[in-house]
Amino acid sequence: MTRRRALVTGANRGIGLAIARDLAARGCHVYMGVRDMAAVVEVARDLDADAVALDVADADSIKRAAEEIGPVDILVNNAGVLGAGRLLDDPEDFERSMSVMVHGPYLLMHLCTPAMVRNRYGRIVNVSSGWGAFSDGVSGPAAYGVAKAALNALTVASARTLPNSVKVNAMCPGWVRTRMGGASASRSPEEGADTAIWLATLDADGPTGGFFRDRKQIAW
Repeated sequence: MTRRRALVTGANRGIGLAIARDLAARGCHVYMGVRDMAAVVEVARDLDADAVALDVADADSIKRAAEEIGPVDILVNNAGVLGAGRLLDDPEDFERSMSVMVHGPYLLMHLCTPAMVRNRYGRIVNVSSGWGAFSDGVSGPAAYGVAKAALNALTVASARTLPNSVKVNAMCPGWVRTRMGGASASRSPEEGADTAIWLATLDADGPTGGFFRDRKQIAW
């Protein structure tokens, strides 16, 4: 592929790091969006990537990062938080979940898609979860499932408003051995990242507005 510019949020570990590493290996110029720059500087150097301060729960941080990076061809909204407890008991958890997994991705898409449309090329991957699927009962804990369901809705609606040259898809990585998934999970970060990488590098006749796991479309 030509040298594309890719922004991956939450890229300092787990699935996000696996996505960033693979895209860099494919020749992309990768921007690793992270809250803690110190945690990723050496990794970014090894990948010939750029670390960018980016807190997806902070609109000002998002705007600064987007201005610093400039136009991108690929956007992977990977950053996430996993709350605990009962949905209606913790408004702060609900607000943070929505900020990180809905409002932040929306603002990044708002800022990144105009250049994608002008350039007639864009790939947006929203890292979602089966826990946010209505077909699975929106079964995620606390506000997590609601936020992922909203991210899925954002995927469908935004794909409808963008030209086919800018593809927007959501994916479920499965149960992955990350800080969120735990050590007992059945998949490695690389396995969890595979479908996101596939969607991030789709060719012109690839799908848009879909929800995927293991490169296969699944029910919302």
